Amino acid sequence: MKLYSLFLLFFGALSLFSTVHAQKQQRILDPQNMREGENVEYCLTHKKHTALLHNPEYLTGLAITEEEEAAIAKKGENQKATIYTIPVVFHVLHFGGIENISDEQILNALAILNRDYRKQNADTANVHPDFQGMPADIEIEFKLATIAPNGQCFNGITRTFSPMSYQGDDGGDQVDAIVAGNNIFNGQWPGNKYLNIFICGDIGGAAGYTYKPSNWGATTMKNGIWILHDYVGAIGTGGVGSSRALTHEVGHWLNLDHTWGGNNNPGNTSSCSTDDNVQDTPSCIGVTACLLNANTCSTDNNYWGFDIRDNVENYMDYSYCSKMFTEGQRTRMRNALQVSSTGRANVVSAANLLAVGATSTPYLCKADFNADKTTICLGDEVQFQDESYNAVVGWNWTITPSTGWTFTNGTSATSPNPSISFDTPGMYDVQLTATDGTNNDIENKSGFIRVLGTPASLPFWEGFESYTSLDNLPNWALLNTPLNNSFVIESNFGYSGTKCARLNNFGQAPSNIDELTSTNIDLSGIDPTTGSVTLSFRYAYRKRTSSDYEYLKVFITGNCGENWAQRKTLGGNQLSNQVSATAWEPASQSDWVTIHMTNVTSNYFSETFRMRFKFEGEGGNNFFLDDINLYAGAPSNDLVLASLTNNQFTDLNLYPNPTDGDLHVEFSAQVGGAAQLQLTDLSGKVIFNYPVQVQSGANLIITDAHQLASGSYLVVLKMNGASFTKPFVVK
Repeated sequence: MKLYSLFLLFFGALSLFSTVHAQKQQRILDPQNMREGENVEYCLTHKKHTALLHNPEYLTGLAITEEEEAAIAKKGENQKATIYTIPVVFHVLHFGGIENISDEQILNALAILNRDYRKQNADTANVHPDFQGMPADIEIEFKLATIAPNGQCFNGITRTFSPMSYQGDDGGDQVDAIVAGNNIFNGQWPGNKYLNIFICGDIGGAAGYTYKPSNWGATTMKNGIWILHDYVGAIGTGGVGSSRALTHEVGHWLNLDHTWGGNNNPGNTSSCSTDDNVQDTPSCIGVTACLLNANTCSTDNNYWGFDIRDNVENYMDYSYCSKMFTEGQRTRMRNALQVSSTGRANVVSAANLLAVGATSTPYLCKADFNADKTTICLGDEVQFQDESYNAVVGWNWTITPSTGWTFTNGTSATSPNPSISFDTPGMYDVQLTATDGTNNDIENKSGFIRVLGTPASLPFWEGFESYTSLDNLPNWALLNTPLNNSFVIESNFGYSGTKCARLNNFGQAPSNIDELTSTNIDLSGIDPTTGSVTLSFRYAYRKRTSSDYEYLKVFITGNCGENWAQRKTLGGNQLSNQVSATAWEPASQSDWVTIHMTNVTSNYFSETFRMRFKFEGEGGNNFFLDDINLYAGAPSNDLVLASLTNNQFTDLNLYPNPTDGDLHVEFSAQVGGAAQLQLTDLSGKVIFNYPVQVQSGANLIITDAHQLASGSYLVVLKMNGASFTKPFVVK
């Protein structure tokens, strides 16, 4: 059909990411605008266009562009031998979820674009007989740009971590988040130099949208395409049924309308009187399924007077079987690339292609690599992935130290994606030298692989007392996304001693993820049939405002991190219902909460058990963590620091704690007899050793701590091969 308008295309998805706690707008969907079997509106083009008509600047810019377009169309198509190249940048806006799609999925989407616009898709041979011979090669190709606006080389993909991925009611806000926070260049990516494609988790209840070519906003990033992650490509989160959405979107970006013209609802009979300004697309009202024999308008008779079927298989219809553009659409799109006022002509100019690195001859821009995991246990394999861009023919990998590891699965130092097994604990540097045959580049990552050593044994206790810093800890790995405040050591207080782990969350921007992940711990000695394990910890936290909703999540793994299972979630008022409008920290033990987890099941009784504490901040208040205690048996409010034999001692209590003089040691014993009471430092070095006579039942021992310097210590009570240990503090 032929209506001279495409303005803002909008595809839709309903669900918002559950961990984004912004107010979600209630969206009312139009069933007429949904493809069969879907629960999203497929396109909102003209509703968005109607809103733009209230913008005087848009109207002025549109008039300028339409005048230039008319002049070019009047000249006719004379570019038959020209293959246009459009430089593309994919901007992934994600919040750490499935919307952070892989490079492979993006490259798959790019391949589909090139296939469809060059008529290389095999299904063009299967169009309805009425349209045999009509599918057109548009002679437009798409290449990833490799030079950012500041001259930095990159692989054509940027990534931005932000909750705006799921707050898509204003696409401009999403672009602003990308401008400010992407990992390549923080600034404008001009729309007259790049085709910017924004991949998000939500775009206001749609699956994708773009703007009609116009003088309005021609040089800005907002002259781009928004699309949902699951409408990108046919792999990963995408699928074959949604993989042509980007083909459809680019058609709109190149000035095509829907085949039925000037309204946003397929199936509306009034569309027979509208037009898409393309002569060889029959009049129709549009379909929402693959209705190949649809013939919905009687106003499009051919030369012989026969009524023409609808071109249901056109990319600009709503069917699931789209597979073609027509020659008329080809002309209209190629004309759009000759219009200067929209910036489209500059996008495909030879000078711009050179400037943005989208030339026909690819070259090595930068060596880079990644790995499927960077912290492993002894004997585990790491799969490395070459991510050099954009033309690589040779690789050379160097691992330092040069011993303690072996190439596996038939790979070698010259493989593009080697697999390496590590059998010696420590930190390993990894270096890749890549070449395109002429140019070489080296990427070196220090301490990239961490191989854990001998597993820690039960009971495992972490009070952070022996650390001055959380950097390069032997027992803990940190994650800080984005790079802002992370977990640090608090040296002035804790629950059981004078230290704890502290996260300065107060005053941070929303959307922070911070993690503490433990070393490997040996649970293999626990009987899987009769045994049990408890994971206990203490935390202190206040909200900043009553509406804050932040999370603490606890994960466990039994295979050193190959798979993680979420076993505890504390969020919102469950984490704390108390509010402090200023930066808060605990003042007494009553400010701390003790958690006991008994769901460490026998599936995780291995020597490669690990645990992870994940805090998801939304600009609330500070968070504190202490006394992480993993031990066999039922929950205990006392720290379990050594295995007990026959439950010899129970109810061990120290007071006052902290102390500046006498220390009272109170406990119960099953049997009486000779015992030893030791005061040790945190490493276990004995400072004082007192022989004592224990009686059956309740006992109270008073010992002098005056001679101890200020700091943290342990009381160790030993008798008949059993021992009980508890920390205390001297002021």
